[in-house]
Amino acid sequence: MLRRSLFTLAAIPFATPALAMPRIRAVNNASGVALRGFDTVAWFTEGAPRRGNAAFQAEHGGVAWHFASAANLARFEADPAAYAPAFGGYCAFGVALGYKVDIDPEAWHIEGGVLYLNYDRGVQRQWRRDIPGHIARAAANWPRLAEA
Repeated sequence: MLRRSLFTLAAIPFATPALAMPRIRAVNNASGVALRGFDTVAWFTEGAPRRGNAAFQAEHGGVAWHFASAANLARFEADPAAYAPAFGGYCAFGVALGYKVDIDPEAWHIEGGVLYLNYDRGVQRQWRRDIPGHIARAAANWPRLAEA
């Protein structure tokens, strides 16, 4: 299982087709909305992923973000940096390895008040083995990857 997760994570950047529409690359918004429409505030306030609603939408960093409620939208608008996930919402372990990879909303972790997302729970188990080391590697890689 571990080998398959690592192989899948490494292969994803090569299997992703070119997108027809231009998009902001520093934020995971392949679906046209940040984080595939999940409410970034809910991970902090509810301790779980929650799908957002287009009725509660904010523009931040050139990208649309959806929220599950007006209260969550207001929280985000008051302090986007407090709620926006690390590394643009891409898989933090993937960024540590030098790749921008999509995420599973169920594979998340808040460390030091920062939301980190992972590709899947198998990758997340690896992430948890050395969170500080992976954060440091991802932070070193992110400037190069952000607009790649």
